[in-house]
Amino acid sequence: MTSELKVGIDIGSTTIKTVVLDEADRILYKSYERHFSDIPHALTKNLKALREVVGREPFHFALTGSAGMGIAQRLELPFVQEVIAAATAVKNLIPQTDTMVELGGEDAKIMYFGAAPEERMNGVCAGGTGAFIDQMAALLDTDAKGLNDLAAKAKRIYTIASRCGVFAKTDIQALMNDGASREDIARSVFQAVVNQTIGNLAQGREIKGNVAFLGGPLTFLPELKKRFIETLEMKPENVVEVADGAYFVAIGCALSQETKVLDYAALVKNLDKAQGSYGIARDERLALFHNDEEYQEFLARHAKDKVKRGELAAYRGPKIVAIGRDKEILYTDYGSNQGAPLDVVIREVRGLYRAMPEGTYVAGALSTGYGENIVKAALHADAGEVETFAHYRAAREFCPEVTCVLDIGGQDMKCFQIHDGNIEKITLNEACSAGCGSFIQNFAQGLHMTPAEFADKAMDSKTPVDLGTRCTVFMNSRVKQAQKEGAALADISAGIGLSVIKNALFKVMQLKDVKELGDHIVVQGGTFYNNAVLRNMEKLLGRNVIRPDIAGLMGAYGAAILALESSAERPEQRSSLLPDEALANFQVTSRSYRCNGCGNHCLVTM
Repeated sequence: MTSELKVGIDIGSTTIKTVVLDEADRILYKSYERHFSDIPHALTKNLKALREVVGREPFHFALTGSAGMGIAQRLELPFVQEVIAAATAVKNLIPQTDTMVELGGEDAKIMYFGAAPEERMNGVCAGGTGAFIDQMAALLDTDAKGLNDLAAKAKRIYTIASRCGVFAKTDIQALMNDGASREDIARSVFQAVVNQTIGNLAQGREIKGNVAFLGGPLTFLPELKKRFIETLEMKPENVVEVADGAYFVAIGCALSQETKVLDYAALVKNLDKAQGSYGIARDERLALFHNDEEYQEFLARHAKDKVKRGELAAYRGPKIVAIGRDKEILYTDYGSNQGAPLDVVIREVRGLYRAMPEGTYVAGALSTGYGENIVKAALHADAGEVETFAHYRAAREFCPEVTCVLDIGGQDMKCFQIHDGNIEKITLNEACSAGCGSFIQNFAQGLHMTPAEFADKAMDSKTPVDLGTRCTVFMNSRVKQAQKEGAALADISAGIGLSVIKNALFKVMQLKDVKELGDHIVVQGGTFYNNAVLRNMEKLLGRNVIRPDIAGLMGAYGAAILALESSAERPEQRSSLLPDEALANFQVTSRSYRCNGCGNHCLVTM
């Protein structure tokens, strides 16, 4: 049986690429799409699409990519190692290349050709790859293409950690809080990718001669490629122009000598072998709930921890912030700082002013959190308070005898233990966000789901995947492996919830004995809206905990209580918080905030 057509499928960590080459090795068909971690379904879809191209004619076929080996084994089809596939494509299509830089979803490669050939590839860390870019883009409330558009308008570059996405998030959050523009941060992210590739992957060996830039990120993000060219100080004639750079690994796979000749009927005959479980470790004992009665009892118990609510429109008291005299919540606003924290604060405060009925006024305003000093100085808040004490003050409203407060946010975690009403021990995460919620959020976004939707999936899990207790960067690879092996989404969601809380308790806090936390534990932070995280914590500790219904607002609620208590000492005195008309004239630039409405023309420079 002879064949002129050649088919290569590259199944990567985030995308699946398919190419069909004719007898002259020209591309007849190509497909590039994200598989959203549902590899069996994506592969089935791609193979069915081939029918319209190859018909009944035989063709050469092979699989490649980081997720391709297991699939190839199960389907009893040939597999080509992706580095070999990339080299094959380069030698056949762009033989003038001296150095190849290829970035994928979680893989990064540098290949040196010529007299001293060598290849270098990243290991378990996905820093400086497409997944890294996706995560950083999410922080700026955009996607990879949006990040590229922002970078094109940038004026400066900041230093951002490139070795690990967790550290990079910390740097970006600090820049956002300091008022750096989204455009400048976007370009800085791309520069971090360049630094990671040149500094940590090349490890001193020069990237020189004729250089080809391949892979999805370097094909679809021209600003990223531009950062490489400028950083390497390359001449235009040394940049190898490449058509279809995102498909090179798939093309090399199709051109490989390892391909097998078959027809479409033979290809799909055992396609169902790609479905189902690959034997990944699971444990029924890790199930969140063994029956619906347990689940309903869990929901009912946590539904009791609610803060008192009031109607702002009907409130006529002399002292009002976000709460009334009885500490009842009258107004809340919760959301991302969207890369411009002060802009968001101003918008939210103006929203409060618009909701306030005539005859009421702000009696006290207190700021807390990362932006405490910025808000206090720029908006003339009455005071600021460290977030630890604000969180503790809020926890006391739900449990006066509280012995431990554990707060897990998107990137930060803090735990403080209380004895006789005094905070005795405080544990904070530092550069690493292991055990925090940003991992869950980013993973959910990758599936085009909200964190809440993703968390709800865990409620159906009976055999959660044991993902271990590693740093979130490595845990991401473990999740990808579970997906490659066919684990159900519900089991992965439950497993992630378990890993997040185990990381917090045993890696960050280094808890030796659960008795250290006492008998009255209050948990808070947006991460604990995830019932899988909450339930796993109760199971690990062997006791019930209190999760307030405003878990994500506890810092602000505690600050409001402190402001109320402070304002009680100065009856009838209004807060110094800028009025609505002053906020309307507030000018914000990338590194400074100027108020033109308070009469002092104050300037807060970051």
